[in-house]
Amino acid sequence: MPSTPLSQTRPEPVPVPAPAGPSGRLQRPSVFLFVILTAQLMVVLDTTVVNVALPHIQSGLHLSSGGLSWVLNAYILTFGGLLLLGARAGDLIGRRRSFLTGIALFSVSSMAGGLATTGSILLAARALQGLGAALAAPAALSLLTTRFAEGAERVRAIALYTTVSAAGGAIGLVAGGLLTELASWRWVMFVNVPIGVAVWLVGRQVLVETPRRTGRFDLLGAATSTLGMTAIVLGLVEAGSDGWISPVTIGSLVGGALLLALFLRTEARAAEPVLPLRLFSNATRNTANAARALIYAGMYGMFFFLSQFLQDVQHFSPLQAGLAFLPMPTSVFLSSQFASRVLVRRLPQRAVMLTGGTLAAASLLLATRLQAGSTYGQIAVSLVLMGAGAGISFVSLTSASLADVAPEDAGAASGLINVSQQIGAALGLAVLVSAFSALSGHVQLGGPIRLAASHLHSLVTGLDDVFTIGALFTLAALVLIAVKVRPPVSQPAVVAVETEWEVAA
Repeated sequence: MPSTPLSQTRPEPVPVPAPAGPSGRLQRPSVFLFVILTAQLMVVLDTTVVNVALPHIQSGLHLSSGGLSWVLNAYILTFGGLLLLGARAGDLIGRRRSFLTGIALFSVSSMAGGLATTGSILLAARALQGLGAALAAPAALSLLTTRFAEGAERVRAIALYTTVSAAGGAIGLVAGGLLTELASWRWVMFVNVPIGVAVWLVGRQVLVETPRRTGRFDLLGAATSTLGMTAIVLGLVEAGSDGWISPVTIGSLVGGALLLALFLRTEARAAEPVLPLRLFSNATRNTANAARALIYAGMYGMFFFLSQFLQDVQHFSPLQAGLAFLPMPTSVFLSSQFASRVLVRRLPQRAVMLTGGTLAAASLLLATRLQAGSTYGQIAVSLVLMGAGAGISFVSLTSASLADVAPEDAGAASGLINVSQQIGAALGLAVLVSAFSALSGHVQLGGPIRLAASHLHSLVTGLDDVFTIGALFTLAALVLIAVKVRPPVSQPAVVAVETEWEVAA
């Protein structure tokens, strides 16, 4: 077969001197997991931790409604848009170095955000948090997969990782409510500082550097992918406030599409692409990433709208609204452990994915029945179902997303997992916000709607409709899984990753 850019031989990794391995208690897998899982929790938690605090941030920094939305979007856009670059950075400079650099930047920017005296300072800090997360998150997952052997040990580690990833958003809502009411909105930023310092200090001792690759950064590929994804998300976000025919919306969507087309062309020709296109040659892997994005789209829409429903319609305090989400992380933890210990051993991979996706869809369909007078019991059942669906499906989806990945592509494949969930959350939320605005007759959540009675029916009806759209996202994921997922095959490339780590250790 003629050689193509997708089949060219990649340069061999260049061994680098590894730091002295940890001794004593630091050799324990539990210490390694503490570093990786705590870092992932910080990264995922910050996508939602500010949600409950938004009214207090608005009054404290005198932000407009449009400016307030960017407290969320500045983080999601930079995190999702720069993940592929962060994954490639781990391949070129070493995943340990990339991880520690990201954690340091995340911690410093969190301190700056907590000290912010203006909205622009807070938004800049949130964007820098996203950059730190983009460096740390893909490195964390690739370090995890090289540390634990293929089989039950890795399945348990991935189960814990996916538990943290899936539950982090809900935990962020709980933590945001607690910190806002008991201390100040500034503590939703400050809380990352001591945790980040602990992760950085222990990580320096525990983590062992992976071999670095020769080559250069694919700057054109990194720029076009980052700007393209950012423009698409920006266009969808702006559509919610300015409409689908506004110049900003149209320009962002068209510009983003053109940039992503240029990105694909660049990657097909680049000797060292930021995203090797051969990663898209596996149908099961592609389906797993797409299904993850669709499920996250529905799940994060539930976080966003349900947190405001509780405060604006049912008049929960920030603390009460945060605590109301506790059933979800509990459900995620229990279901992911059950999936990793029982379901993945007894059921085909596709059956586990379908089980989880079905529960997530049922959660959103139940949420479509919410009314102003709905009991908390009904809300709690919906949260438990979503947690169970996420916990079960993401264990198998993560494993499928890493199937048959060559050692040199481990960082990029890990980055794609994080990209799928962050971009899925951002795109899904943007679509749902735009849909809510149209379906509710432009009744606004938040602030003074406590509430004109004439608007309450429109608001609740709009919420029910967006939960229906969220359910359609998860149903689309189920269709993809049922049609495209194939039984897994043996994975010699993964064994090579493990061997490579053992040599570095």
